[in-house]
Amino acid sequence: MKRKHLRRLLLCIAALAAAGVLAFAGVNIYVTASAAQKIVSAEEAAALDADCILILGSSVYGDSLGAMVENRVQTGLSLLEAGASDRLLLSGDHGKENYDEVNAMKQYCVDRGVDPDVVFLDHAGFSTYESMYRAKAIFGVQKLVIVTQRYHLSRAVYIANALGMDAYGVAAPDPSTGILPRLRNLVRESAARVKDFAVCLYKPQPTYLGDAIPISGSAALSDDKEYV
Repeated sequence: MKRKHLRRLLLCIAALAAAGVLAFAGVNIYVTASAAQKIVSAEEAAALDADCILILGSSVYGDSLGAMVENRVQTGLSLLEAGASDRLLLSGDHGKENYDEVNAMKQYCVDRGVDPDVVFLDHAGFSTYESMYRAKAIFGVQKLVIVTQRYHLSRAVYIANALGMDAYGVAAPDPSTGILPRLRNLVRESAARVKDFAVCLYKPQPTYLGDAIPISGSAALSDDKEYV
């Protein structure tokens, strides 16, 4: 290959790479900025009178909550007590018999005195997008307060608003310590924002839908075990 042609090829590759980096950064900035006004304090959320407080799941260990999701549930319980809503919607992964985020989360709430009939379970919240889609499609949610860690919150609020809900977010404390865990979360979340920005353009159905379980009704309809 002649040197002139090689130089042109390298310039084209560099231009494409630069365009990709700019697009990646641009989507991240857009998603974050779009959600910024909807991320509120716990005090502001208390005045919203939302249909529910949606707590997103994360790793559990049998019946024990991991630090990430425990902080989310504790934040959600504080919002419930403050009056942000009178309903909790716990959304997470219960795709396998031996792994169950949502019942572990509900048991945590019930053990702390919450009426089980106001704690709804979304057993098929396998991703942030699916949790938001199912909140509207299955539970009929129109206005909600989302609880997750701050690095994740912009994407969750963006998706919910893109799906036509009036969504607000309150950040739970982040138990991650040290530079590497935080950097890992940042890198993963940056890629996830780009992915979900694209997903929200065509809004595919989630893995599972199912019968309606109105958030205004009884949470027992979402249970797969008895709570007392």
